[in-house]
Amino acid sequence: MRTLSLQNWQKDGFLVSTDSSLLDRCRILSELSQSYWANKIPEDLIWQSIEGSVPFGLYDGDGQQIGFARVATDAARFAWISDVYVAADWKGKGLGTWLMGCLLAHPDLQTIRRWMLSTDDAFDFYARHGFTRISDSKFMQR
Repeated sequence: MRTLSLQNWQKDGFLVSTDSSLLDRCRILSELSQSYWANKIPEDLIWQSIEGSVPFGLYDGDGQQIGFARVATDAARFAWISDVYVAADWKGKGLGTWLMGCLLAHPDLQTIRRWMLSTDDAFDFYARHGFTRISDSKFMQR
C-alpha cells in the first residue's frame, strides 16, 4: 500500500495539512453531522471513511480546525473528493477555494486522471476548479 507524503500549505496565517494527527475529531464529526450528506451516517462509519482517505485539514492561526476535505484514491489514476466544508464563521473568505486548490495540488496526486465528487448545491464552486457536471446528476468530474 502506497502512503502519500505529508504536505502543508500556509497562507495569510492559515494552514492546510494532510497530517492526520492535527485533525479535531469532535469538530469534524460535529460539522458533518449537520451536513445534508452525512447527517444520517453513524459517527464510527464517518471516522472509518476518514481514516481510509487522505485528510486535508484547514486550520486558523491558533491551530483550530475550521475546515476539512478528504480524498479517497488509488493515488495513481482515480480520486473521489468528499466531506468538504468550511465552518460557517469562516465562509466567504476564499478558504474553501484555497483548500480545494491545495487538495488538487498535492504532489502525489498529479497522475490522477479522473477526479470525481457529488454535490447537491455547490456546482458553481466546483466548476471554478475545473469540474463539470455529469448530465443532470449530482455527480461531477474533472
